[in-house]
Amino acid sequence: MVERIDRRRAISIMAAAVGLPLLGPAGMGNATEAPVVWSGQALGAPATLILNLEDRTKAERLIRQVVAEVARLEDVFSLYRSHSSLSILNRDGAIAAPPADLVALLEASRTFYEASGGLFDPTIQPLFSLYARHFSATAADPAGPAAAALQVVLTQVGFDGVLFDSDRVAFARPGMALTLNGIAQGYVTDRIVDLLCSEGITSCLVNMGENRAIGARRDGGGWRIGLASTEMATSPDRVVTITDRAVATSSAAGFHFDAGQRFGHILHPRHGARPERFARMTVVADDAVTADALSTAFSLMTELEIGKHVHLWPEISIDLVDLSGASVSLGRRL
Repeated sequence: MVERIDRRRAISIMAAAVGLPLLGPAGMGNATEAPVVWSGQALGAPATLILNLEDRTKAERLIRQVVAEVARLEDVFSLYRSHSSLSILNRDGAIAAPPADLVALLEASRTFYEASGGLFDPTIQPLFSLYARHFSATAADPAGPAAAALQVVLTQVGFDGVLFDSDRVAFARPGMALTLNGIAQGYVTDRIVDLLCSEGITSCLVNMGENRAIGARRDGGGWRIGLASTEMATSPDRVVTITDRAVATSSAAGFHFDAGQRFGHILHPRHGARPERFARMTVVADDAVTADALSTAFSLMTELEIGKHVHLWPEISIDLVDLSGASVSLGRRL
């Protein structure tokens, strides 16, 4: 069987608190003046919070709020909770009185869909299901799904077929389905940042599947984020330093449907699986939603096409590694 994707990005944290024990809520009472470090899960991805706060009672309260907010958002966006708003939409083809967070994320998705010429498209879920079914079958053809089956599924893809407002979300065509994996982790990260900032937090690194820094570290330096093409990497190929910015990395090596690793999970909405272009695609932006969505869209473009899109987001920085191992930087200098 094809395994569930727990992590489509490969990114490691190299921050001031690396080497400290990871403190869950039960362990926080023993915390010292070092940063409070919490680890858990958010939308199936490892989640971490590195919080510089001397008031440990407040820190415990904030951790509980963060955990509760992540759980609430998973009830909106998770593909793996049958009662989530997204699961209901995919199953029934429509949902009335959608949560405000779902509408907000669909609005953001439409912005990136239009700006990327349709390459960022959350309606690729039927394509994902097609490849998952095909390669889960006994004696699956290593060449992939039949062309006829692929063409049928491609007619179910297209974000222009998602109709939504504050009252209702519905699909315009039968067989459509959404995955928000290319943007939801960024959205959750941004919501946690908003929560912490509203509580007066000025120094924190939030990783809810994507990384975003609030301010600088306690010593005044930036937060150091290690970038790697695979989760199994023992060391990063580059370290970037951020203050009040977000980082997202996409890597086709994060998941393949087939044993031969010819069919990766970053799917083209008009063609399905395509040959990989990059070993790693990293975007640094002012918010995690932008970094998350663009790291997905840019993975499907050539370097020339990416360069033509950079002007639309003058605040972003791009650090990519091509299949030869060469590193290329575009946009704002890191």
